[in-house]
Amino acid sequence: RPAPPLPTGPVAGSALPAAAPVATPAPPPPPPSASTVTVLDAAARAELPFAVTLPPGFEIVTGRPGPDFRIYTIRRGDQSFVMIYAGPASQFPIYSGQMIEAGGRASVVSTEDGVRHAQEHLFQRPEAPREIHVWTMSLDGADRAMAESIAQAVDLRPGL
Repeated sequence: RPAPPLPTGPVAGSALPAAAPVATPAPPPPPPSASTVTVLDAAARAELPFAVTLPPGFEIVTGRPGPDFRIYTIRRGDQSFVMIYAGPASQFPIYSGQMIEAGGRASVVSTEDGVRHAQEHLFQRPEAPREIHVWTMSLDGADRAMAESIAQAVDLRPGL
């Protein structure tokens, strides 16, 4: 006697259980260094809302921006000297000291061992970015003097 034909369509009770979804691991976040830092060339620096003359061996880099702000670092090699925030509302002041207004900006100046140190500056503008906040890194000796000199040299770009 011949065998009964095999069913070709769905057969009641023959459904296989659904396979559990396989979890795929999320890709690791990119490292915070090289992949998120861009060295600005002369053309990119000319587009910034501020101007600064860099001493030999220094560069401006930008990291990951926020939705409505950017933060720039002026550095020599891997050593950061000055940070610059350009956006709607900075955290000024971050240092404590005497607040003075001169040269179109507010500055925080501290006195240590009879020597005055300008540690940060805030420019306010009528258009975006509304605030340009410049501050020095905590450095010592010649590096501290260099950071202060660079920070003092930052100014709003004319015409912006």
